Amino acid sequence: MSKQESGFLFIVSGPAGSGKTTVCDRILKEVPGIERVVTSTTRVPRSGEVDTVDYYFFDSDTFQAKIDAGAFYEYAQVHNKLYGTLKSEVQGKLAAGIDLLLNIDVQGAAQMRETAQNDPLLKGKVVTIFIMPPTIEVLATRLRGRATDAEDEIQRRMAVAVEEMQCSKHYDHTILSGTREEDFTALVAIYKSSR
Repeated sequence: MSKQESGFLFIVSGPAGSGKTTVCDRILKEVPGIERVVTSTTRVPRSGEVDTVDYYFFDSDTFQAKIDAGAFYEYAQVHNKLYGTLKSEVQGKLAAGIDLLLNIDVQGAAQMRETAQNDPLLKGKVVTIFIMPPTIEVLATRLRGRATDAEDEIQRRMAVAVEEMQCSKHYDHTILSGTREEDFTALVAIYKSSR
């Protein structure tokens, strides 16, 4: 009897407004066999968000206690809040052969790449994908179109986006964002070819 093949961890990153969450949500709905990694944060839940479904929402003290206990594969401060990936969200599922999708920022992805080099469960099983906006102007238009942030927040996110886009060279794959359909097709193709 052969040993069960462990699953793959697909990490998707991209600047705010790049469309990464939309394409990730769609692949989770339409492609069987891949599950979302629920990440953790210290930010306040947005309207309609559910604890343990959308995020694990922790206060700062609880999050810090988990950092101190070594509970995270990665964690980072993003937009003045802490975000992280709990080992408990990943290990059992990967070991059971379930493919996972993790939508995280470039700091977290860099930590995961580094961790994967020495982690027997992750080694050779992490595939990184960066969603690249076609231009910085298109990104600005998308952020303003969401109508969720004030102009100063959009400006701050744009500055972060420029830095994040420089990190795309460290990813296994880069998808130059086009239409939602094109982005989805490209992500599915990467998923299928990696399996």
